[in-house]
Amino acid sequence: MFEENPKARSDFKAGTLYAIWGIADWIYYGQVTVDKSVAFYFRRDRKIASSADVLASPIMSRMGIVYASVGEALRSGAWKKLGRYPLRDELGSVRSVVQWPVGTLDVTVWIGQVPSRTARVEDPSIQNLEIIAGWDAVYHVPARLAVDYAPDEAIHTVATAWAVGGPIWRERRVKEEYARRSDKPYHELPADWVPTGL
Repeated sequence: MFEENPKARSDFKAGTLYAIWGIADWIYYGQVTVDKSVAFYFRRDRKIASSADVLASPIMSRMGIVYASVGEALRSGAWKKLGRYPLRDELGSVRSVVQWPVGTLDVTVWIGQVPSRTARVEDPSIQNLEIIAGWDAVYHVPARLAVDYAPDEAIHTVATAWAVGGPIWRERRVKEEYARRSDKPYHELPADWVPTGL
């Protein structure tokens, strides 16, 4: 863990860069975007890398984080603020996300706070879009980053790696796995479910 900072407060100004202490002592990096989601870079290190190296890395995922949990993460040493840096072009726009109501296969695609269209959950054009959610910086983000970075490796380090969702394609796989593992009626897949084939 990083050094605890009892007076730390979250900063969601665009460009703010954080280091995140992850599972198996890996350090990941996330930067606040214009819509206050956090974009995580596809890199991990044992020691904090230079900001220039981090910012030159590709984007791995982008998700909504519960604002208050970032303050908790900073105070406990789970996250560390590295400063504020310019955003690359792809992080300077509002992201599209998907709202998937329980009990239906119909979803709504949102761009910012505006619903843009509806689709079926298996629509190929939305498979990489993130499900609307607020991820907790301390309790959810480390497992999510481990699965995003190295899914095959995460199976050995994250007990519930199979249940970590995020983008539509992964949420569909999670539902299929719950249906396979459980005999509870609320985990049954609808008759018109289109399998992921994974």
